[in-house]
Amino acid sequence: MDKVILKPHREESLLRYHPWVFSGAIAQIVGHPAEGDLVSVQSSDGQLLACGHYQVGSIAVRILSFDEDPTQPDFWLRMLTRAYRLREAYGLTDSPDTNCYRLVHGEGDGLPGLIIDYYDGVCVFQAHSVGMFRAKGAIADALRSLYGDRLKAVYDKSSGTAPFKAGLELVDGYLWCAPSYDGSAEQSVLENGKRFLVNWAEGQKTGFFLDQRDNRRRVGELARGRRVLNLFCYTGGFSIYALSGGALHVDSLDSSRRAMDMVDRNVALNGFTPEQHTSYCEDALDFVKNIPDGSYDLVIVDPPAFAKHRGALKNALRAYQRLNAAVLAKVAPGSFVFTFSCSQVVDKEAFALAIFSAAAESGRSVRILDRLNQPADHSVNIYHPEGEYLKGLLLYVE
Repeated sequence: MDKVILKPHREESLLRYHPWVFSGAIAQIVGHPAEGDLVSVQSSDGQLLACGHYQVGSIAVRILSFDEDPTQPDFWLRMLTRAYRLREAYGLTDSPDTNCYRLVHGEGDGLPGLIIDYYDGVCVFQAHSVGMFRAKGAIADALRSLYGDRLKAVYDKSSGTAPFKAGLELVDGYLWCAPSYDGSAEQSVLENGKRFLVNWAEGQKTGFFLDQRDNRRRVGELARGRRVLNLFCYTGGFSIYALSGGALHVDSLDSSRRAMDMVDRNVALNGFTPEQHTSYCEDALDFVKNIPDGSYDLVIVDPPAFAKHRGALKNALRAYQRLNAAVLAKVAPGSFVFTFSCSQVVDKEAFALAIFSAAAESGRSVRILDRLNQPADHSVNIYHPEGEYLKGLLLYVE
C-alpha cells in the first residue's frame, strides 16, 4: 500500500476521526498511487493514522478505516452489516409500513463516497469517488451476502456522480440480478403506508428522495382541511401525504414534465381523484407571483440544491430569500410553510438568516415552530458535521 505522509501538526483532524485528508496537508506521497487506490496515511513522525481511497482534488484521501485493514476480504460485508444493524435498530428493515430506506450514507456510515438506497429488494448503488466505483463488484457481492434471498437486484447509478476519469465505464446498469428478476427499473414501494412508484434508471438521484420521509409525515399531520401547494414536488411525496392527511385540495408543481407524469400516477396509485389534486408543470417563482393572495394555507418549498459549491453560496442565499419572500407574501393568514435547503454548503445559520430576510421582506408576522432535519437512515457522523446537509424550518404565518 502506498503512503501519504502529512506535514507536521496536520494530523489533528484525523486524530479527531474526521474522514478527509486535504491535499494541502500532505508533505509527501511515497509510491505512485492511481486514483481510487488504497493508501495508508501517516503523520510526519511515522505514526500510522488511517487507510483510505486516494483521489486527485482538494480532498486527497477519503478515510475508510482508522483501525481496521480494508484489504481484508470481509471488509465490505462487515461495514454493510454495521450500516444494516443501525437501520434494523431503528425499525426500518422489517417495518410493515415501509420497505425503502437508505442503507449507506457515505461518511455517516464510515464509507465516504458511497450511497446505497434499498427499494423493496433492489439496492441502488451510487459511487461519488473513483475508489468506490472501482469497488462496486465487491460491494455488490457483499450486498448479496447481507440480504440473501431478499435481494432482487443491485443497480449501479453512478454515471452522474462518479468523477469522470479516463478508463471508467460510467454506464448505468445492473451489477447483479436474481434469476427470477424481470429487469424492470421501476417498481412500487411503501413508505409509512403510502405507495410510490420509483424509477431508478430515469429518476433523479436513486429514484426517490428518501431523506424527506419524516418531514413528509409531519406535513400529513398538519394538512387536514387545508389548501396545499407543493413546490418542486418531484414525484409528489409531500402531495400524497397531504392528501392522506385530509387536505381539501393539493396542487403539485415541478418544471419537469416527466416528474409531473409520475405525480399523477402516484396520486392514482394511492386512490385519490383528479378532483382532489391538480398538477402544474411550470416555474415555481413565476407561479407563486401570479397566484391570488390567500390561495393556500400550507405550502412546501423544497427546491433542488441552489449551491453545489462555495462559490455559488451568495447567489443561492439570494435565491432562497427571493423564493420564500414570494411564498410568505402570498399565503393566507394562519398558514404553515415547510421550507428546506438540501445544499450542503448552506449551513443552518445561513439558511435561517435567508428565511429571516424573506420574512422581513414579506412584512408578515412569522414564527418558527420547528427545525427540520434528515432522518436516521441519513445518519451524520459526529466527527463529520458536513454530512448534515438537509435543513428546514416549519413556519407559522399570520
